[in-house]
Amino acid sequence: MATPTIKRVVLLGKGELAVRAAQWLVDDAVHELSCVVPVVPEPSWTASLSRWAHDHAVPVVASGHYHDADDVIGPEEIDLAISIFYDKIIDKTFIERCRRIVNLHNGPLPRYRGVSPINWALKNEEIEHGVTIHELAPGIDDGDIIGQARFSIYPELDEVEDVYARAIEHGWLLFAHTMPLLDQIEGRPQNEAEATYYSRAQDHLLGERRSWTRAASVG
Repeated sequence: MATPTIKRVVLLGKGELAVRAAQWLVDDAVHELSCVVPVVPEPSWTASLSRWAHDHAVPVVASGHYHDADDVIGPEEIDLAISIFYDKIIDKTFIERCRRIVNLHNGPLPRYRGVSPINWALKNEEIEHGVTIHELAPGIDDGDIIGQARFSIYPELDEVEDVYARAIEHGWLLFAHTMPLLDQIEGRPQNEAEATYYSRAQDHLLGERRSWTRAASVG
């Protein structure tokens, strides 16, 4: 049996889901986690990706900017880059350096592109939400869809924090089920007729859905 080719991976992102993905990559025989690029500053309300990396002797791009990955891993081609809730738009130069680059988005693409997809889904009184793994392209959340998981939400009952916790669990299952098959999956184009997008400039319109809870939003 032929020895599998080891893929050099760069992981960009933040929080519990990024940490779970990093551990999966370290434990998997055909992936080598070359470095992590955390969101800087890291949020205090979730697990620290950089702390996990230090504890597991994985190099960290301390600036939190993907352009500085060269300082850690050199200028070689990257086999796979994975973005999980990373906070910067990744430019064409870095995308083209990667043999493949994918993003895990906290929304059911092509709907809810952009920021705060959970907040907007609750604001819009949706009864279903989702998480999506897609090819990362120079646009915003518009690359071909690789995999998606959908789940029920309850706007009359749920706070943003409730749906976020649900999305983390579904995102983890989607990641774990997709990664072993990634080389065999050909992404499917998004339907632009169904696309919706929200920017940071619209956050003031979220009202009681702007923060983790209704009380915190209006307090």
